[in-house]
Amino acid sequence: MIRAVLFDVDGTLYRQSPLRAFMLLEILAYGAFRPASGWKVAGTLSVFRRERERLRGKGGGTEPLERLQYEVVATRLRTTPEYVKAVVEEWMFRRPLRYLRFCKRPGIEPLFEACADLGVRVGAFSDYPTKRKLEALGVSPWFDLHLAGTDPEINAFKPSPRGILHACALWEIDPRTCLYVGDRPEVDGVAARNAKARFALATRGFNRIQNWVEMEGER
Repeated sequence: MIRAVLFDVDGTLYRQSPLRAFMLLEILAYGAFRPASGWKVAGTLSVFRRERERLRGKGGGTEPLERLQYEVVATRLRTTPEYVKAVVEEWMFRRPLRYLRFCKRPGIEPLFEACADLGVRVGAFSDYPTKRKLEALGVSPWFDLHLAGTDPEINAFKPSPRGILHACALWEIDPRTCLYVGDRPEVDGVAARNAKARFALATRGFNRIQNWVEMEGER
C-alpha cells in the first residue's frame, strides 16, 4: 500500500515555463532603469543555476551545501557569497512567490483530498526550500513535512536518495510504501529508485496519480 506521497515542488506542483516568463519580464523591467545591476543579477542567476546542477548528486559529507552553493558561484564571479545569496533570495526565492498561483498545475487539490480521505501522509521534498512556495500556492495546510536538499539532516541534492529516505524515517514508514511525485525522471525518478520508493511523473496528470493512490488505498 501507499502510506505517504512525497512531492517535488518546482516543475511538479507548478509549471515552470510561465513562471520563467514572468521573471524574465521582472528582470527586464528592473534592468531598464538599472542596466548594470540588471545584467549583473541575470549573470549571477545563470551561473548559480549552472553551478548548482554541477553539485547535483554530491553532498552528504561534512561541507554544508547551503553554504557551498553560494561559495562556488562567488569564486567563479569574483564576488562574495553574501552577494550571491542576496541575489538568489531576492530573485529565486522571494519575487517568484507572487506568480506561483497563476502557474499551479490543475488537479492538485483533488489528489490531496483523496490522500486525506485515505489517511495517506503528504509531504514535500525538493532541492530548493519548499515551505514558502507551498504557502504561495495555497496548498500548505495539506502538508505535514517540508524538506529541502540543503537541510543539514539531508545535505544532498537529487538523485541522491537521502531526502526521500529522511522523509520516510520521519514518517516511520518503509520507503517501498512511499510514492515520490516529480517532473524529471532522470533526477526525481532516479532518486526514488535509489531510495527503493515508488515514482510517479507529475506531467502525466494528477488524476492518474489520484487513481493510483485510491486503488492502492482500497487494497
